[in-house]
Amino acid sequence: MSHTDDPLDSTSLERIVPDEMDSDGVTGDESLRLHLERYQFAKEHLVQGALLDIACGVGYGTALLSQNHRITSGLGVDLSNAAIEYAKQRYGNSRVSYFCSDALQFSSDQQFENIVSLETIEHVDDPDALFRHLVRLLAPGGRLIASVPVTPSVDANPHHKSNFSATRFRSMGNLFSLKYVDSLRQEQPFSPLAIAFRKETRAANMRRNLVAFYLRHPSHLILRAWSTLRDGFVNKYITIVWEK
Repeated sequence: MSHTDDPLDSTSLERIVPDEMDSDGVTGDESLRLHLERYQFAKEHLVQGALLDIACGVGYGTALLSQNHRITSGLGVDLSNAAIEYAKQRYGNSRVSYFCSDALQFSSDQQFENIVSLETIEHVDDPDALFRHLVRLLAPGGRLIASVPVTPSVDANPHHKSNFSATRFRSMGNLFSLKYVDSLRQEQPFSPLAIAFRKETRAANMRRNLVAFYLRHPSHLILRAWSTLRDGFVNKYITIVWEK
């Protein structure tokens, strides 16, 4: 992915703008609550040093993380020019800065003691490549904190490229010899009718013509059916803290 000049769209499934969120349903205030809970969990596990928030969106999370007294400086990075400009104006201060870059293309002369990347890895074509890149940017003894959905999402969300289970996601840390520290599990019940009929503002961005998608990709239909039988109408997420 390269950086984009698309205008800031607060109704997008992939863009949370706290000041402009609608209160309706799981895609509105409930999504914001879950994101804030992840950031608060991450904040409690930061170590002394610099912070990098990759795919920071409009920057509210970077600002929240940087309130931890252990953080010497905070940098939020996102591929959207519009999001970064918003972040600079709304959340920028002497301890927090923002920069526009694709996550895989971002480089720095320094390593970071803390790297946070929430709801990012499922968006890229090669999750292992992004994870490897983040590990390279992480200082020895530093902490990588990342989250993904662990129920199927590729079928409903056209921006997602990979589905994860909690086991698969945790194993990514093992591949790079990271030490598991802690995790946060979250559940988000939803109404299938509200989503199907796009009764929520942000649901309008979900994949259209899902039947055609399932006909082309029957494995995703099987995965969705199994997930629904197992968990019901619930989205699940995991945030993991690793140490290098």
